[in-house]
Amino acid sequence: MENTASAFASVPDDDGTSGYRVPPHNIEAEQALLGAVLVNNEAYDRLSSFLEPRHFFDALHGRIYEASAKLITAGHLASPVTLKNFFERDEALTEIGGPQYLARLAGAATTIINVEEYGRTIYDLAIRRELIQVGVDMHTRAYDAPIDDTPAAQILDAEQALYQLAESGKYEGGFRNFYESLKGAIDMAAAAYERDGGLSGISSGLRDLDQKMGGLQPSDLIILAGRPSMGKTALATNIAFNAAKAYKAEHLTDGTVAVKDGAIVGFFSLEMSAEQLATRLLAEQSGVPSERIRRGNIHEDEFHRLVDASRELQSIPLYIDDTGGLNIATLSARARRLKRQRGLGLLVIDYLQLLSGTGKGDANRVQEVTQITTGLKALAKELNVPILALSQLSRQVEARDDKRPQLSDLRESGSIEQDADVVMFVFREEYYLQRKEPREGTPEHLTWQGEMEQLLGLAEVIIGKQRHGPTGTVRLQFQADVTRFSDHAQGDHMPEERY
Repeated sequence: MENTASAFASVPDDDGTSGYRVPPHNIEAEQALLGAVLVNNEAYDRLSSFLEPRHFFDALHGRIYEASAKLITAGHLASPVTLKNFFERDEALTEIGGPQYLARLAGAATTIINVEEYGRTIYDLAIRRELIQVGVDMHTRAYDAPIDDTPAAQILDAEQALYQLAESGKYEGGFRNFYESLKGAIDMAAAAYERDGGLSGISSGLRDLDQKMGGLQPSDLIILAGRPSMGKTALATNIAFNAAKAYKAEHLTDGTVAVKDGAIVGFFSLEMSAEQLATRLLAEQSGVPSERIRRGNIHEDEFHRLVDASRELQSIPLYIDDTGGLNIATLSARARRLKRQRGLGLLVIDYLQLLSGTGKGDANRVQEVTQITTGLKALAKELNVPILALSQLSRQVEARDDKRPQLSDLRESGSIEQDADVVMFVFREEYYLQRKEPREGTPEHLTWQGEMEQLLGLAEVIIGKQRHGPTGTVRLQFQADVTRFSDHAQGDHMPEERY
């Protein structure tokens, strides 16, 4: 962003006439701030975390602030005398009195008490000027865009620019007093204590998995990996539905919304259509196999169950984007838009390898996947929501006798393991044993049948990495015909019936 009025010389009045307005600025605040810094260099410590030279409207003031910052950070004194050598041949300074202008700035300063408030005023005005520039750029690009610059691309870029401006227009950042961090940890523990199940994160709806993880934690990148037909998408849709179904929120007097339980869920389905996902959820909730739903081969009582399930599903805050071929930048922009417009508590991506990076075409796939996982982790922190991203595993799993997946099986990049806070694997031994059926009538077949009965419907979620908790294995029940995962029946714990 340019710092002078010339950058905005083409901004017309609201009535469209040829009159022009000077963009928002406050020269007096800039002079008072610079004077305070020159009188007492400690004032700079209050400004350095958020105020930059580019935020000054007067370009000369920006250069004075920059030169002062260089001297102060190098351990030297910044004063009218020490700055004189920096500006002896500066034409802009010469026009308004030369080095004497620096002395006048310092001489007019009375106190540094208000220096931070001056800095925030200058910063806010700079953000307003940048907002004007975004509008000007949108206006100009829409008029002069070449034929291959589509309106969709222009809207996407404008949204990204506005969101980045919204994020940069905050003062937060830098070191925080430990008390603030401690208070946040206590608040999280209190929320977990009050919530059913005692979870600090969003419940997956699966008891044993929640106990192992404490729920899905904000800002975590969670990788759910597995070989084809293990049930990755089924588990992800189950978790997404459970979180959306449990969503409860309270509207506070200050206009904000406090989420008490569950989450608003965004689901990027890069492989399946929204209709296919909806069919899976209908099957899972109604107990009617998805294959029969697609063919319409259902009985009257099953049809009524479908209707009841659809009524329940249509009221949950679950939003599906089934656009194929997304890149990480577009996905991030759409996630930001969803959070801004409707709210967002959990993001699911099916699946990671179908995303593309935003780099040049000559980047290899490992570099591209690294860019994707780094981008997803940054997005999770930025939006402060857990991101559940599905991932394929390499074929080397199939070559082992024990086909339980390991971290080394993650496909295409070690950055998946590095960037993830949690890595989970879905494994169903039943799937592999089913393909080893011996010839009927043989003793081996009887042994095989016994093993199949023990493994029937049994699934394992192997937690291979967890930054905040233990690793280990969680057993679940899986009903393939309705693509439903539920708690594993053990002892006096029985899976909950939903219909």
